[in-house]
Amino acid sequence: MQVLVRDNNVEQALRVLKKKLQREGVFREMKARSAFEKPSEKRAREKAEAIRRQRKLARKQMQREGLLPAPKKAARTR
Repeated sequence: MQVLVRDNNVEQALRVLKKKLQREGVFREMKARSAFEKPSEKRAREKAEAIRRQRKLARKQMQREGLLPAPKKAARTR
């Protein structure tokens, strides 16, 4: 992963790097690997993740078909 530093603005580059790592799930994986996870907890977590993915796909499909309104886009402020 690579982040460019512009105008010696290291703070902004760090923010961009943290956001990229967050999107990739690196922090979540580090936290998960820091402690042992019981097999029953792993099964429950994976099942919950699968349900979440299926609901998300169904929601997107319904939005494409026009059965649900599309989410409103957040206005970016600078």
